[in-house]
Amino acid sequence: MNWHAVKAIYRFEMARTFRTITQSIASPVLSTSLYFIVFGTAIGARMGEIDGVSYGAFIIPGLIMLSLLGESISNASFGIYMPKWAGTIYEVLSAPVSHVEIVLGYVGAAATKSVMLGVLILVTARLFVPYEIAHPLWMAGFLVLTAVSFSLFGFIIGLWADDFQKLQVIPLMVVTPLTFLGGAFYSISMLPPVWQKITLFNPVVYLISGFRWSFYGTADVHIAVSTTMVLAFLAACLAIVWWIFRTGWKLKA
Repeated sequence: MNWHAVKAIYRFEMARTFRTITQSIASPVLSTSLYFIVFGTAIGARMGEIDGVSYGAFIIPGLIMLSLLGESISNASFGIYMPKWAGTIYEVLSAPVSHVEIVLGYVGAAATKSVMLGVLILVTARLFVPYEIAHPLWMAGFLVLTAVSFSLFGFIIGLWADDFQKLQVIPLMVVTPLTFLGGAFYSISMLPPVWQKITLFNPVVYLISGFRWSFYGTADVHIAVSTTMVLAFLAACLAIVWWIFRTGWKLKA
């Protein structure tokens, strides 16, 4: 394993984050803070508890996931798309660096940035609503696993995209709506029975449910099912990335 190459790619991507810290870190934290103010403080004060948890605290896992999924995809997709757009990707591919090392560098940096953002939002939430974390190790594991999985997904999107507009299509048109409809702001048990069954086809439900369980010990879906779904998504993304590098799709054309 060429750890020097992994470190070089990783440090380059992390340096880009700190050069654009307002866009990469401050903006998502500020946006999420507005959600806490509006939904957690203003509206939450007028709503009852959900599964024994105050509404302001109940939406914390959903809001973290909302930011985590979007930022993981954006960080990874933009990170690999820029070398493609500038043509420097061919220098990386021709260097004595394996495909595994390339993925570790780009995806590792994107996942690190996303985890940092998730922790910052978690700390910021304490300013608005009190909360407890029932299973901190599960919470940390779920946070890292989700960040890595969706960073891999973003890496795939970055390889697939032919222009800057395509980088935003899936995060804005697919992932964000699925997150809002996946129980970020409500429990799916509040829905009519038919819609509860339909909602289970939304993969984001399992992410939010599992993450919320790590906070409060309650979930819409069993934690074992949520964990299995995340691992299955991670395995699918790894398989697609392996196929892309094996065939050279969108890389050698």
